[in-house]
Amino acid sequence: MAERSTAAVDVADNSGDEPLTAQADQSTADGVAKNRERDTEDVEAQGSGGTDSPGKASPPELHSGHKLARRYRLEECVTRLDGFSSWRAVDEKLRRAVGVHILPADHARARSVLAAARSSALLGDPRFVQVLDAVEENDLVYVVHEWLPDATELTTLLAPGPLEVYDAYQMVSQVASAMAAAHREGLAHLRLNPNAVLRTSSGQWRIRGLAVNAALRGASSETPQRTDTEAIGALLYAALTQRWPYENDAYGLAGLPKDVGLIAPDQVRAGVHRGLSELSMRALANDGATASRHESACTTPEELVKAIGEMPRIRPPEPTFTAPPEYQRTTYQQGTYGRPAPRPGVTQPVPVPPPPLQSRTGRALKWAVSALLIAALGLGSWQLADALMDQGGKSDENQTQTTDDGDKSPTKSASVPITIVKGYDFDPFGDGSEKPKTIQKAYDNDTSSYWQTDFYEGANFGNLKPGLGIILDLGKVQDIGKVTVTFMGDTSVELRAASSDASSRPTTFDAYTKVAEGSGTGVPLKPDKTVKSRYLLVWLTKLPLTEEGTYRGRVADIKVASQG
Repeated sequence: MAERSTAAVDVADNSGDEPLTAQADQSTADGVAKNRERDTEDVEAQGSGGTDSPGKASPPELHSGHKLARRYRLEECVTRLDGFSSWRAVDEKLRRAVGVHILPADHARARSVLAAARSSALLGDPRFVQVLDAVEENDLVYVVHEWLPDATELTTLLAPGPLEVYDAYQMVSQVASAMAAAHREGLAHLRLNPNAVLRTSSGQWRIRGLAVNAALRGASSETPQRTDTEAIGALLYAALTQRWPYENDAYGLAGLPKDVGLIAPDQVRAGVHRGLSELSMRALANDGATASRHESACTTPEELVKAIGEMPRIRPPEPTFTAPPEYQRTTYQQGTYGRPAPRPGVTQPVPVPPPPLQSRTGRALKWAVSALLIAALGLGSWQLADALMDQGGKSDENQTQTTDDGDKSPTKSASVPITIVKGYDFDPFGDGSEKPKTIQKAYDNDTSSYWQTDFYEGANFGNLKPGLGIILDLGKVQDIGKVTVTFMGDTSVELRAASSDASSRPTTFDAYTKVAEGSGTGVPLKPDKTVKSRYLLVWLTKLPLTEEGTYRGRVADIKVASQG
């Protein structure tokens, strides 16, 4: 059940999240839900195989072992609802687990689901569960997405109690920034709830079902940014209090008392962080609950990210260490081996050791050591003075020589950073393109964001190609001293440079000459000799294993410095 609950996309919950989704006959932010249909969330929607509502297209008759595109083998049905079904499956080509949504091609929402899946796949943001494929084939429409067996739903995390302050802060920070990035690309979620937010074993928070969940259920909103922001506020509220901020119980959480209205988290539970409590109220539709503090409501994820940035940073808790047991001497250490044991009740006298060096020999030894120390100090002082005098004389000679020669030996200049004007993805041995929309994250001076490659079956790109990389345009020919590349995970990399007389960006691999190589997470690439070039190629040759069990390269930052 753990794997099922953490990896399947949540599209069939009967959690009563009506306040989070505005019901209006409008399109979502990505324009994929044209025809709103009423949600049919009832008891049968728990994945128990309930009957479909009248007039709906019947779900495809599929079974475990069925293959899609002779590649995706269905293993377990986790949802069957409203004319579609969701499955745990295996990608036999890449030998990895995946999730699949399937619905008939003539389903009323088939076009919307395809459009939403393809829009979500283009985003390529690692903070979201990635859509891997969206296909219409043999009267079926199916969407393939990542399966995260090591991730845990927020619903499960809240079952024993509220989150720690730092964990709640990390959750709302990562979810808000991810949704802000999605809305900048015109994508909304509209079904953001505790079942859609996952925490991986590495502590990263991931969001599943971006645009796709809403399209599958026909959900829409006139104000998609406000809807998603309110949903984030509800997630933070639940993380702080283990209560759902509405009257109805939902997601295994008790709702608020009837006829009380929305009250701040720090009034629901003692010890709640006040700053996070106020933040959740600003994100929720609170009807003036924060007006007394003169704080404006956050109506978009972008405003929520800004409000989080203005808060004092919450630091992780200090690690706790278990005190070692008190040291106890054993009878062997006490030296009683071979001696008669004392009778019970008899106190044994402890012998007092004699004072050290109180004998005649000891006093003579002290005087000898003192004399040697005095002699050593005197000799050392004389040698130090002699060395300083010699150095002073040489300095005078050097000064005189420099003055006489007219300052013919200038000091060496320090290296300075070189601005990267533009970056280009470079995949000459593959399909010609590798995540071009996020290439700027590789050199944006922010190691929390990164550009990443596609998934591969092995560290050597699944033996499909020798490598891929990023071309850096420095704007003009520069003297290259060092290029430092920061990766997420140990990665092997080469630094290659185009000829200094290249008038435009070379597009063939042979046009770049290798000048340095290395591996690790922070790799300094320093050419053995001076390199003059405008175009550099950071060429990845070996990828690290990710937490999903596949291989992909992740470049967090690139810095270029001139020849010193």
